[in-house]
Amino acid sequence: QDTAAPSISLVGDAIQTIECASTYTDKGATATDTCDSSVSVSTNNPVNTSILGSYTVTYTASDDSSNPAAQKTRIVNVVDTTAPVITITGETTQTQECATSYTDQGATATDNYDGTLTSSITTTNTVNTSALGTYTVSYNVSDSSSNPAAQQTRTINVTDTASPTLTLVGDTTQTININTTYTDQGATVSDTCDTTYRDWE
Repeated sequence: QDTAAPSISLVGDAIQTIECASTYTDKGATATDTCDSSVSVSTNNPVNTSILGSYTVTYTASDDSSNPAAQKTRIVNVVDTTAPVITITGETTQTQECATSYTDQGATATDNYDGTLTSSITTTNTVNTSALGTYTVSYNVSDSSSNPAAQQTRTINVTDTASPTLTLVGDTTQTININTTYTDQGATVSDTCDTTYRDWE
């Protein structure tokens, strides 16, 4: 008679970690028996890589005499260690005329587990178009597993390319009597960026 149960051996590690949204292929198990030449192993595999969590894969077997083997299990931990990716919309370096309104084009973000994270992006915008200089707009986001994306930045160069405007005070053509004193009425100057000007005549 055969009263000895078969023995199950796992193929691979008893505890495994797999990245979410990837394909999990179980390595299975083998069973040996003192009397039967081969014993098949039944596997119950509930692993779902689209949902984070810890899953238990179970292996059972019985020999031809219906002796059940001691059940073996494997723990599969589905984790998210992949950072989201930020993509800047528009050019990463832009030129902005001073004293004009700057509207940032923003960025988008995607994650292998959370999908679209664009609405969760934190934007730091230091652009001041009233002062010439170089400014940085930065974009950051983290997924639900606290994986931070690599920060992306946009460079904004605030420049002054517009010439000031001279406006005459009084008529552009004037007539005065000979041997009289001429007093010029002068002119005014305005500029979109500067409030002070170099000497002019």
